[in-house]
Amino acid sequence: MKEQKRKIAFVIVRYGKDINGGAEVHCKMLAERLTEKFQVEVLTTCVKDYKEGTNVYPIGEEKINGVLVRRFKASPLSAQTIKKPLGINLRSIRTSLYKKHLLAPIANIFPIWNWTKKYNLYSYKKNVFYSPSLFSYIKKHKDEYDVFIPFTIDFPMVYYTVHYVPEKSLVIPTMHYQRAAFHPLLTETFTKAAYIGFNTQAEEKLAENIFGKRMSPHGIISVGTEIVPPADWEHTSIKYNLPQEYILYVGRIDKDKLDSIFQYFLAYKNLYKDSQLKLVLVGGLFVPPFKHPDIIYTGFVEESEKTSIIEHAKIILNPSRNESLSLILLETLSLKKAMLANGKCNVMKEHFKKSNHAIQIYHTPKDFISTLHELETSETLRKEMGEKGEKYVKENYDWSIIINRLITQIENISKQNS
Repeated sequence: MKEQKRKIAFVIVRYGKDINGGAEVHCKMLAERLTEKFQVEVLTTCVKDYKEGTNVYPIGEEKINGVLVRRFKASPLSAQTIKKPLGINLRSIRTSLYKKHLLAPIANIFPIWNWTKKYNLYSYKKNVFYSPSLFSYIKKHKDEYDVFIPFTIDFPMVYYTVHYVPEKSLVIPTMHYQRAAFHPLLTETFTKAAYIGFNTQAEEKLAENIFGKRMSPHGIISVGTEIVPPADWEHTSIKYNLPQEYILYVGRIDKDKLDSIFQYFLAYKNLYKDSQLKLVLVGGLFVPPFKHPDIIYTGFVEESEKTSIIEHAKIILNPSRNESLSLILLETLSLKKAMLANGKCNVMKEHFKKSNHAIQIYHTPKDFISTLHELETSETLRKEMGEKGEKYVKENYDWSIIINRLITQIENISKQNS
């Protein structure tokens, strides 16, 4: 008699063929690679756009590449208000203690902070992805699943999954230094989950310095990358009016991700007036566009078009200070392209060191300008970085490594609950 496959459920705010957020793509790549080994489901909301928070997808089930997707309506609270008790803001207190290197020592003694739990729960309940029906489903059907894998601490899914089924929760937090990381309710999450899987050592170290020695069992799982074959370059370049020489940003176009990249780029162009470089930005626009003749926006593109645009870029930029891994970095290095990244991001500093400088980093406008000029003018340097980058991804982010780590933890949790 054939042995029944273990049943696992990823829990994430959005999921679909046309959803391209970093955590969502991360989740999708893992889920689809586990379908041969497990019965794989995804529990998610009907929301498509995280800014609007509107339920666009129909409630119900859909099969996507072997994964059963169950969608639930998001119903955030809007009218109800809760008065903050005694003016206490535990998130600010925790952030301040972290900056003074006191949070972890205190967490070793007092691991869970739930003194203002009622108010802190309200902050989750008014989130655009808050879905009582989804969380009720987890509570009612938890015995049907061997493991739940909730994604990203930015939203309520991680907290409620661990709250209802801590012994079966394998959390993938995708965390960085952010307000969400200091949410008091996460002290319960990070100490009661069965396992926490980080993307990088920098992310893991950040969590250890926030939650201390009482944090749940944890380690590195991470993720690999998928490179779709490129679209025809001539057609793509005409479609998006792309120049011959450009530096490229791919991702969500908002203040948090872009940092000061427009100012730095224009300062570079002002200093090196003979440079033919333009700045191309690929992705959804969530801020008013910075208008300049040397700045080009494509909006969303097909995956094959993205590959082609990366391949023909001179340099790829990652100006974000907040990353838990950076999928675009993995794609860039896999395609043997040079990347210039923000050195104020600890994850990028880790990649810089571990990859033997397969990427270059900057800390100041002066750094940015000098390093970009060196990259623009040295094909030899770009080629050398490309070779190192390809080697780095193969050795550290091969899918066999990633999936074996994940399967090991799924099996461990399943055995502990059998």
